[in-house]
Amino acid sequence: MMKRKISFFLFCFALVLTAAAQAGFSVSYKRVSPTELDIVFTGKIDNGWHVYATDLPAGGPMSTTFNLDEIKGARLKGKLREGSGRKTVHDDIFDMQVSYFAGTCTFTQRVELTDKNYSVTGYLDYQACEDNGACVPGKAEFSTVGTDGPAAAAAPATEKAAEAASVSAPLPAAAADSLPAIGGDSLYVADTVAAAVSSGSAGAGWWAPVIEELKAFGGDDSGVADMAWWYIFLLGFAGGLVALCTPCVWPIIPMTVSFFLKRSKDKAKGVRDAVIYGISIIVIYVSLGLVITSAFGANALNDLSTNAVFNILFFLMLLVFAASFFGGFEITLPSSWGAAVDSKAEKTTGLLSIFLMAFTLSLVSFSCTGPIIGFLLVEVSTSGGSALAPTVGMLGFALALALPFTLFALFPAWLKSAPKSGGWLNTVKVTLGFLELAFALKFLSVADLAYGWHLLDRETFLALWIALFALLGFYLLGKIRFPHDDESHRVSVPRFFLALSSLAFAVYMIPGLWGAPLKAVSAFAPPMSTQDFNLDPVKVEAPFTDYDAGMAYARQTGKPVVVDFTGHGCVNCRKMEMAVWHDAKVRDLLMKDYVLISLYVDDKTRLPQPLVVTENGGEVKLRTVGDKWSYLQRHKFGANAQPFYVLLNAQGTPLNHAYTFDTDVDKFVGFLNAGLEKHRP
Repeated sequence: MMKRKISFFLFCFALVLTAAAQAGFSVSYKRVSPTELDIVFTGKIDNGWHVYATDLPAGGPMSTTFNLDEIKGARLKGKLREGSGRKTVHDDIFDMQVSYFAGTCTFTQRVELTDKNYSVTGYLDYQACEDNGACVPGKAEFSTVGTDGPAAAAAPATEKAAEAASVSAPLPAAAADSLPAIGGDSLYVADTVAAAVSSGSAGAGWWAPVIEELKAFGGDDSGVADMAWWYIFLLGFAGGLVALCTPCVWPIIPMTVSFFLKRSKDKAKGVRDAVIYGISIIVIYVSLGLVITSAFGANALNDLSTNAVFNILFFLMLLVFAASFFGGFEITLPSSWGAAVDSKAEKTTGLLSIFLMAFTLSLVSFSCTGPIIGFLLVEVSTSGGSALAPTVGMLGFALALALPFTLFALFPAWLKSAPKSGGWLNTVKVTLGFLELAFALKFLSVADLAYGWHLLDRETFLALWIALFALLGFYLLGKIRFPHDDESHRVSVPRFFLALSSLAFAVYMIPGLWGAPLKAVSAFAPPMSTQDFNLDPVKVEAPFTDYDAGMAYARQTGKPVVVDFTGHGCVNCRKMEMAVWHDAKVRDLLMKDYVLISLYVDDKTRLPQPLVVTENGGEVKLRTVGDKWSYLQRHKFGANAQPFYVLLNAQGTPLNHAYTFDTDVDKFVGFLNAGLEKHRP
């Protein structure tokens, strides 16, 4: 064991020495003008080794990047420039064209000095690789401090922002596809715009608010919000119907209704008590929605929806509930809680006793309704676009849950024809367990996408879903049994058709492993860009994920812009991309006639340094890329929901009304064509 430890230590030590020896960089500083300074990295590379260039495609080796730790009295000018000697070859390991330097290499970053006293600190991040494939990372740190800059900043902040609106660094068309969204590698195409944002004065140029201009176009987008409310309500109602068909709720219905009808000789009073019981259920669950509404706002819920800790905890919670539904163990609240409430109900009379009975039902049925309520609250909270979404969802859930108590009280004869409790309830519970597992993967995927871990790419996600729904089909056919299932070998007609549907769904997803779009699951599966093996050559992906870079390119080419505010955890965004963007007419317009910019408001990539902006009379600190794009959407367009599409000219002026979630292809084509007509001189 000791020999192994020593060998491992020597290996690590040799690896460090190899990285230092095979690609050593020296740093020098060159003053090119009274207000400009070049930071020059000169590398000496041993024979048989090479250092990669600055703009390698995604999915390949690590590009060389320029990173800042601190910058004061100065700002970056342009991007990291390469010296001569660049070679481009096809790399068999990554199966792509890669560029690198051998022997010697030079990288230069220009800095513009804005104050007499300045300091710039950071590092060059690179990867040195041997020709046979072995690679080691490396860093070349630098720090420059001076007092010989301009006597004062070149211009006040407001003048700099105005200048940025009219002059931006030219962007080569060939570089559009390889632009990083944002990061520590100096690629802000318009650094003065970023400076204006950080100082709270992002009102110039393409950052200027255009809320009133958007409203002036009119449009029918107001109806989309109403449709969202109905969708949230119906989603909650469907969840309530599912909760009814569980062993924790269904057997209670006839007992509770019979109790109310026998409680009084007056049938009308019994019906009234049952109706009040149903209303009490609604009040209890709507109150739960109001608690969520008051505890969180729409912005906080949206941030929470892509938080890694939250999504992983919810993923684990759904796994536990699924294991419980399969019969592994029983999840119940402390019996003393229900007993205490039940005892209180017996000692009271009138409306309070009925309310306490409804509260007892909520506690007793938690083991079945808990996961349904949890999933519903998370789903509507993070996709409803409003802080009231949990309340609306809980209203639908409670209405469905309370409805049978009222209906059976009004029409007692229906109780005789209602299905009796039995094995079918356990089948429903196990089926819910499979669905819980499927949705658990969705929450893990959201965290994986937001943080860029690449643990659950599209084909991995689909493979797991294919296995889950195939197993569900076999279970419904009686080929798999769990601890609480009976020994019956007969398969009822409803079970057969459900099994057929589940197995057919699993078969439907199989082509997705090779790149089929799978529109039916596009809202849940990771985007196509995460798929490693894709036989479909058609791709509709934004070449820009940075607003300033995309706008600068639009100004250079004279094309109009489609700004797509989206999110890694946005279900409706994925639906739009698969159901609308992949249509041939839409695809041609987006990729040929427009500059497409996708801004992910839940991107957790840290900004090189936080930006402080003024919003609603107070200071707000933007720490991540997603924070910056979310602020842009609120500040410039007065909106906060995703998906949200805006057509702009190169100056940042709207060309049409905003477009939100609507999968009507012809309507979206009309939206894009109207923008082109407005853009033409």
